Amino acid sequence: MSELLIEIGTEELPAIPLLKELPNIEKKWQNILDEYHLMSEFEFYYTPRRLVFFHKNFHQKQEDTTAEFIGAPKSIAFKEGKLTPAGEAFLEKAGIKENELEFKEIKGKEVLYYQKTLTGKNSVEILGEMINKFLKSLNFGKSMRWGDHSFEFIRAIRNIACVLGDQLVEFEIFGVKSSKKTFVHRSVSYDFCPFRSIKEYFQILENNFIILDPKKREEKILNEFKELEIKHNITISEDKELLAEVVAITEYPKALFGSFDKAFLEIPNEAIITSMRENQRYFAVFNNNKLSNHFIVVSNAVCEDYSKIIHGNERVLKARLSDAMFFYQNDLQKGLEPEKLKKIVYLENLGTMSDKSSREIELAKILCEFLKNNDFEKISKAIYYAKADLTTQMVYEFTDLQGIIGGYYAAKMGLEQEICLAIKEQYLPNSEKSDLPSTEFSSIVALANKFDTLLGLFSIGKIPSGTKDPYALRRAANGILKILLKLNKNFDINAFLEKALKNYQNFNLQILKDFIFERIYTFYDLNPSFIKAVLVSKNSDIVSIDESIKALAKISQKSNFSDYFSTFKRLANIAQKTTNTIDESLFVEAEKKLYTAFKESLKALTIEEKLNKLFALKSEIDAFFEAVMINDKDEKLKSNRQALVFSIYQEFLKIADIKELSL
Repeated sequence: MSELLIEIGTEELPAIPLLKELPNIEKKWQNILDEYHLMSEFEFYYTPRRLVFFHKNFHQKQEDTTAEFIGAPKSIAFKEGKLTPAGEAFLEKAGIKENELEFKEIKGKEVLYYQKTLTGKNSVEILGEMINKFLKSLNFGKSMRWGDHSFEFIRAIRNIACVLGDQLVEFEIFGVKSSKKTFVHRSVSYDFCPFRSIKEYFQILENNFIILDPKKREEKILNEFKELEIKHNITISEDKELLAEVVAITEYPKALFGSFDKAFLEIPNEAIITSMRENQRYFAVFNNNKLSNHFIVVSNAVCEDYSKIIHGNERVLKARLSDAMFFYQNDLQKGLEPEKLKKIVYLENLGTMSDKSSREIELAKILCEFLKNNDFEKISKAIYYAKADLTTQMVYEFTDLQGIIGGYYAAKMGLEQEICLAIKEQYLPNSEKSDLPSTEFSSIVALANKFDTLLGLFSIGKIPSGTKDPYALRRAANGILKILLKLNKNFDINAFLEKALKNYQNFNLQILKDFIFERIYTFYDLNPSFIKAVLVSKNSDIVSIDESIKALAKISQKSNFSDYFSTFKRLANIAQKTTNTIDESLFVEAEKKLYTAFKESLKALTIEEKLNKLFALKSEIDAFFEAVMINDKDEKLKSNRQALVFSIYQEFLKIADIKELSL
């Protein structure tokens, strides 16, 4: 066992593709180790210019392994004493000659068989092959070629160091010969730096401003953030995604405090923050919960005086904010102009953005009816203006701020506060962890937008398939369910869709209904059969569905649930649909007790209470099964008992279909 160091040195790796592939990198190297029977623990590090694997204990040689080859039955492998193509294929697969063939009886058949010992190779012989296979397995999205080479990688590979026990492992891949050299921070030197041992490699990097461990780089950044917060009495925005990106593009990070002219604070905060974050990777700064005219930039430079770096970043930001100020002031002179939406095509066969707004207003009318909301006039006004910011210069520059910018402009125009807020929140939720609309008014505007998107796209056949979802329709469906759950009002999704369909090209509405309800499975960390049991009940009120799933999940946690389940599964299997009424005069004692307890369960006020009362019928149902024969020879008794069993099952069915549960 020896130490193993592998460093893949590259030109600067782009942060976003690197971070997307990051969760897979260690797994893919582990898969290579498993494939080559060289399993061992390792540490993985990365900087913008290198991927590094370090094994403290790595095998000098593969262990010997036994390979077993099983082929076709002897009767198929030989015909008239000669090998058939199936037999010859086996020889090639096992790497043997005909006189080495063996036979073995497996599952009653004599088949071709051969077993041989594979001698393990020295690690130095195969490490180059392993690294080559590993690099080709990485998927960063777009790749590039360099020089006159035909191979591709995310960025040009400039150096490969592979050292086993301080000895260089020699090979050439991607046009690069392995070597015992690395490169240090660009602020120190652009030249390659040789090293003699693995220990010296780590020392060279540490002494030349390379923090190899990304966790230590992040720790350094956060510690410097705390120092700046104390020094300047500020709060730096928490942004985990931006922090990860900054860690990925620095080798020796240094947090710096910069400023911009207070006059720019006239621009909407979101536009300032977006400009700093997306274009420059700056962190926003707050003072007493208000956006400050300062920012934090994390530099990758190493120097004694950072003032020039700060000044350079301030100058770049000033130019960007000057553009934003120009767009903002120009837009304010015109205000929101919904009539211009007639010139913006939404989608082929779905008209313009103006047409979309009109459809949303029609949907809002139905939503208000279903939710018993009396604000339709205001809501329709909000929707009329909601998409108008798409015609503004600010949204053209900051596309992610559509809606948000519209909310600001609506306020400047003097529109009611409710309308301004609804315009701002119309696209919420716009991600898995996003906030939801804060009011019912805003929720109806957001629901109208999402329902129109789904109905419109489904009506023209733009239905997601597999993992493809270019119009984010799954996100729209998730958003609808989340909003309705937050509103906590009765809302029959199926009935709403059927009424809303009149404004769209006719299509199979059941496909959309199924699409929406399938999203419910992602909302709960639960046995899927419990969710299916509730959905099979055909209830299409999302609040009621949620209550049913939670009630079923809660009762299933009881220690004796499996006993209760077996009783009611039997009842569900016996139940047959019938229109017969129950005649109490025909009851024997066990039936009377069951029916009395059953009627009591119907008085439950909540779904959870009702489910508990129904499951509490277990002893009476067991006694009923013990005392009577349901399929009695007497047709009256038979029909009456079937009616009783079906009535109980039918009450369960209003909550969940017991038949669908699997424990």
